[in-house]
Amino acid sequence: MKLNELMQAIPVFTGEASPAIEVSQIAQDSRKVNLGTLFICIDGEIVDGHQFAKKAEELGAVAVVAEKPVDVTIPVIYVRDTKRAMAMLANYFYGSPTQALKLVGITGTNGKTTVSHLVEQIVRESGEQTGLIGTMYRKIGDEILETKNTTPDSLTLQETFREMLLRGVSTAVMEVSSHALVQGRVYGSDYDVAVFMNLSQDHLDYHHTMEEYAYAKSLLFAQLGNSYHASNLKIAVLNADDEESVRMQTATAAHVITFGIKENADFRATNIEITSHGSTFNLTTPAGKFKLKIKMIGNFSVYNVLAAIATSYALHIPLENAIATVEAIPGVKGRFELVNAGQDFPVIVDYSHTPDGLLNVLQTIDEFANNRVFVVVGCGGDRDKGKRPQMAKIAVQYATNPVFTSDNPRSENPRTIIEDMIKGVPESDSYVVHENRRDAIQYAISEAEAGDVILIAGKGHEDYQIIGDEVINFDDRVEARLAIEKRLGLA
Repeated sequence: MKLNELMQAIPVFTGEASPAIEVSQIAQDSRKVNLGTLFICIDGEIVDGHQFAKKAEELGAVAVVAEKPVDVTIPVIYVRDTKRAMAMLANYFYGSPTQALKLVGITGTNGKTTVSHLVEQIVRESGEQTGLIGTMYRKIGDEILETKNTTPDSLTLQETFREMLLRGVSTAVMEVSSHALVQGRVYGSDYDVAVFMNLSQDHLDYHHTMEEYAYAKSLLFAQLGNSYHASNLKIAVLNADDEESVRMQTATAAHVITFGIKENADFRATNIEITSHGSTFNLTTPAGKFKLKIKMIGNFSVYNVLAAIATSYALHIPLENAIATVEAIPGVKGRFELVNAGQDFPVIVDYSHTPDGLLNVLQTIDEFANNRVFVVVGCGGDRDKGKRPQMAKIAVQYATNPVFTSDNPRSENPRTIIEDMIKGVPESDSYVVHENRRDAIQYAISEAEAGDVILIAGKGHEDYQIIGDEVINFDDRVEARLAIEKRLGLA
């Protein structure tokens, strides 16, 4: 593509967009620059891409997009905001791929990963080729691709969407984080359905207040557009039981579909029964009533299923098909995942790393636990410190045997993080501390007796720990299985 044609995507800029320059690639990382690259300088949280403009030129960049002076001899296009410009340029360069895709965006504090997987599976079972972007990975058809953030940057996103189209994907489902919304990573993504799950405390190290956090989430619904086309309905799927849904509804001009348990909703679950093996409930929908039996456990799982079915309805998938799929799915990795190595007590690994997430899981366990409940829980370093005492308070309130440990301490001392947690624990409550997460897991499993329940919370599907600047291999599921085998004399 000629540079002058590509720059038609930007209405205001300074510098010469020469028609003689052929752009074969766009990059924001100088390490990915090849001959014919347009290099975009992004001033990020850790590094400033303007510092690598010269390096990009040496590697073959033919032009640079910047927002402040750079020392290069190739043409420079200056814009006010390179992040915003990158989204526009990427969308244009890759041919506005989401205008040809059905795109579903899911946001909220808890449940995004599970709901995205449920929706993706429902769409696949209906016979379509699907794409998935989220916390665990990017997925095109059956191919798994690595991802660094829940929601990638706009350049990676548009490139991924284009690749999805080329491989025959018709519907893409993605998690949309609050960081991504504020930072404009999803600019240029043409959503057809936007889903709001819930809002509870998380990421206040970044957003500072719950008001700012809620506002960030509402941006997804504002980006559904402001026009109505019968052949291309834009739909917001909202949790009627979460008060912040009012904000999301106010932010959007799109059609609204609701789901819930407590409040009257378009998709509502009643007569819910929870066991250690699954959940059953009656489902009322605009198209009739159904009885569901799912293999996932807890009210939070019911909410996830409701959201997935409501989203599928918005995508015009028959309800009977969606229901059959969710009834067959055992769950999602790291989300209330059972680890069974022959022991006589359940061991559950869950990604619950927020106060509300931990509360939901422990309340679910309380519904079927007959004996003691162990919870192994820590909090991440260099993140929202305000939730640390809340997490500990919930742990001692809903578990009989809390074990405080490290999560991803990053640059912080694990002991300091645990001390912050303990500030939320009444002096009369008891708990055990094992700074080393492996020791904490082994302790809980060595102490448990028949009929007890162990919850290992916080990391879920993650297979690493970040300690200082080092990323080490660590998987709660693997560690739990090894500890169980050791206890049973199998290892």
